Amino acid sequence: MKTLVCTQPGNLEYKTAEKPVLTKGHAIIKIKRIGICGTDLHAFEGTQPYFEYPRILGHELAGELVEFDDVPGFRLGEQVTFIPYFNCGICLACRSGKPNCCVNLKVCGVHIDGGMAGYLSVPSYSLVHSEGLSLEELALIEPLAIGAHGVARAEIKKGEFVLVIGAGPIGLGTIEFARISGAKVIVMDINPVRLEFCKQYLKVEHTVDALDVNVLEQLKEITNGDMPTVVIDATGNQKAINNAFQYIAHTGRFVLIGLQKGEITFSHPEFHKREATLMSSRNATRSDFQHVMDCMKSGLANPNTYITHRVNFDEVKRDFESWLNPETGLIKAMVSMD
Repeated sequence: MKTLVCTQPGNLEYKTAEKPVLTKGHAIIKIKRIGICGTDLHAFEGTQPYFEYPRILGHELAGELVEFDDVPGFRLGEQVTFIPYFNCGICLACRSGKPNCCVNLKVCGVHIDGGMAGYLSVPSYSLVHSEGLSLEELALIEPLAIGAHGVARAEIKKGEFVLVIGAGPIGLGTIEFARISGAKVIVMDINPVRLEFCKQYLKVEHTVDALDVNVLEQLKEITNGDMPTVVIDATGNQKAINNAFQYIAHTGRFVLIGLQKGEITFSHPEFHKREATLMSSRNATRSDFQHVMDCMKSGLANPNTYITHRVNFDEVKRDFESWLNPETGLIKAMVSMD
């Protein structure tokens, strides 16, 4: 079968590999759709933590179930997606109901080879029914679930001002589910096209250009002097994360969905006097996947809004580097394996 391998930062190569063989407790999916995510782009750039080369990228996937072992309730030929965070089931996090941050976690397309291939073997427990959703909708559940999980971590109360920093694919999902939770959402980004996208398609009333000199004044004005009680970073940018500590309201929460390799630095007195809470948000859980699917089916979330680029698998290597350029207007690229 044909695969696409990131051999080193800045380089992708098509290669041939053997089709996976069915093993106990696993299922084989014939890949039909692949969403390109920030993790893939960061791996190509060489800025993705937890990453080793060479690696087959891809974990936003949908396809056809062609072989399986121990998957009650599933049938051959049905359309499926899967939860791409493979956990051990025995560590403290798993025993606590948080397999998304398992001590021994293996993320498909990061720690182990992903789905930019004809077929992929996954643990049977990771499979997710389509529930009538299309292949493209199925492939978009995972990135939206990342945002939904971050929003759940924040425990947003209706009417709170929530500042989401970063309007990339993960940020957009975060914005969507913050809005669904009843928040008054403020979006901050350096890209005016994405800020306009948020206004037009996600019904965001307040946007802030992160490069403006009066960001603090704008946030104070929007929040009637209080500042946002929830700040969520979806940039993974070190400077953006460090700057954001000054945006937190007293008693506020700061949730880090974005991830970067460097150190977080902030003023302890400023953080302390707010009695603020800092937390990370890693991956997503099955309940987050189900919440996303329920919102898709009810019309609260329209995943097709995010797809700006569609390509065939044979075109990915040609176009991949261009997706790093903001001028391409990329929100989400969807790859077809058909």
